[in-house]
Amino acid sequence: MKAAAATHEKKVAALASVGTAVVLVSLKVFLTVTTGSLGILSEALHSGLDLIAAIITYLSVRVSDQPADARHLYGHGKVESFSAFVETGLLLVTALYVIYEAFARLLFRGVHIQPSLLAIGLLVLMAFLDVARSRALGRVARKYSSEALEADALHFSTDVWSTTVVIFGIACAWLGKPDRLNLPWLSLADPIAALGVAGMIIWVGSQLGRRTLDALLDAAPAGLQQRIADAVNGLEGVLGTERVRVRRAGRHHFVDVTISVPRTASIEQVHATSDAVERRIAEIVPADVVVHMEPRAPTGEHLFDAIRATAQRRGLAIHELSAHQLDGRLFVELHLEVDEQLSLREAHRRATELEEDIRREANSDADVNIHIEPQGTHIPDAVQSRGEMKELSRAVEQHINSLRREYHELVDCHEVRVRQVENKILVSCHCAMEGSLPITQVHDVTAALEGRVKEKFPQIFRVTIHPEPVEES
Repeated sequence: MKAAAATHEKKVAALASVGTAVVLVSLKVFLTVTTGSLGILSEALHSGLDLIAAIITYLSVRVSDQPADARHLYGHGKVESFSAFVETGLLLVTALYVIYEAFARLLFRGVHIQPSLLAIGLLVLMAFLDVARSRALGRVARKYSSEALEADALHFSTDVWSTTVVIFGIACAWLGKPDRLNLPWLSLADPIAALGVAGMIIWVGSQLGRRTLDALLDAAPAGLQQRIADAVNGLEGVLGTERVRVRRAGRHHFVDVTISVPRTASIEQVHATSDAVERRIAEIVPADVVVHMEPRAPTGEHLFDAIRATAQRRGLAIHELSAHQLDGRLFVELHLEVDEQLSLREAHRRATELEEDIRREANSDADVNIHIEPQGTHIPDAVQSRGEMKELSRAVEQHINSLRREYHELVDCHEVRVRQVENKILVSCHCAMEGSLPITQVHDVTAALEGRVKEKFPQIFRVTIHPEPVEES
């Protein structure tokens, strides 16, 4: 509804401009015939081209707000820029003709001018019409960022000044008549005034032409590119802004931005960062934003993060990552999960490739030892209801709780579950501990407890302990 209202208001403004141009052209043609003034003739030609420009503006406004389609993926906003560029060409053609005619009258032939107070009064009236029309068009142009309406408004604002110059020329000719001041040379004010009009047309046309040419060539609005880059650089998750491209089609902006993000970030994190970038740019300028992310290693990246990023790049899952110095050399160990259907040859090839990548990341001839294990995908049925499993569950819970004297971090063991899966006995339980303990200390305790359980009950294949804060247990 808002878009439809905006289009309607722009069309009404453009159509009103066409109507006013028709009135002005008619009055100026009448005055040219009755006075013979080159200044008024130049104004009549100027207004005639303004009428053509106003018609072009109206047509461009009708087209520019149409939505994007299969052939015009960025919409039709460039029509307004093209319309403004055509108006610039028409203005310059007018200026060249006026300059030619002015020098011809100044140097080679004279033209008898018949000035009158009626002509001066009508020119004053036309100047007021230009003021009203220029303000109305400028208001709508600023409201909807319309290049075509802005060009039209600029034309009519120059008409005010050019009409004032013509009034001066006509008034000088009127005062120079024999029955008044009897100064025939004052009639030269008319072609001189016409040169003033032409100069103003050229100046305004060149300014408008430069702006519309910039729009047609996708020149970025001054300062906008840097503002976007500075704003994006300050967002969380963005390491840096590598490139910003901005183009404008009518009142619509299109922004392409390339940012660097931590290479260890997950897809979800990167997507959230992209959304944040789009929202921040929209606060600066309403735009259609495309964000491209480049994974980069942050400054001072930890070796473990680099190794995880390397494995992630190859689509490999790793855990139990550790490293230490051994006899002056770096020694790295980790567990690599691979498809359980792979052969040893293929699994070893992947592990070897990962080892080579890790050495490059470490920038040294490090020793790398990779434990290869299957990445489980099969979900077997478990057996839990047998009496011996329930008895073992109670025994495990009692045993772990009896260890609280040795492991003061342990507050309570509960929710012990024992099941048999493919002839292997698996145990899982929850252990409550003080919530302020560092996770490294908690991990050491749970690992020790798992070992003590397997030592007490050798039939158990695996123990998994879930640590939790005591206040949440």
